[in-house]
Amino acid sequence: MIPRTFPPAPGWSPNGHRIKSEADYGRGPQKTWVYGALRVRDGHEITMTACSRNSAFYQQFLQKIESVNPAGDIYVVTDNLSSHNSLSTHTWLEDYPRNRHVFIPVGACWLNLQEGWWRIFPKAALAGQSFAGPPETDQATHLATAQLNARARPWIWERPVPPTRTLRRQYVYPI
Repeated sequence: MIPRTFPPAPGWSPNGHRIKSEADYGRGPQKTWVYGALRVRDGHEITMTACSRNSAFYQQFLQKIESVNPAGDIYVVTDNLSSHNSLSTHTWLEDYPRNRHVFIPVGACWLNLQEGWWRIFPKAALAGQSFAGPPETDQATHLATAQLNARARPWIWERPVPPTRTLRRQYVYPI
C-alpha cells in the first residue's frame, strides 16, 4: 500500500460541476509499503512498513508473524506476488516448517479475509493526511493498527443472515 495525498478540490466550475483534481503522489525513493497479516481467530492484525516490496522484506515480515504466534502451525494466505514465490522465500520456508503458504487463485482476492481489513485500514491510518517521509507513515501505521486491534473481533467469512420479514397481512383462502 502506498500512501497518497490528495490536494483539496479547487471548487466548482462556472457551469456548476465539480472540478476534478489529480492525486498528488510520486513513486520516488520516499514510498513506503505496508505489509499486513490478519489473525482471523481473534481479529488482530500484524503490520510492518518497508521501503521496498521484495523477498527480503517479505521474509522479515514472515519472521515477525512467526514471533507473534509462538505455538501451532501458521497458514499464510497470500497472492501470487513474485516475492512470495521466490527461491529465497521457498528456502526460508524450508527452515521454518510450521509456516505454510496457501496461494489464492488469480483474480479471487475476495477469498482472502485480509482484503476486508485493508478496506478499513486506509480510513484509520491514511485518510486526509500528508506524510513528510517514511517515519511518519510508520508511526501512523502502528497507531492505526493498535487502535483497530483494541476493538478487534474474530473475522468470519460468510454472508450476513438476511433480516426476517414480517408480513403485514395474512390472507387465508378456503379450499
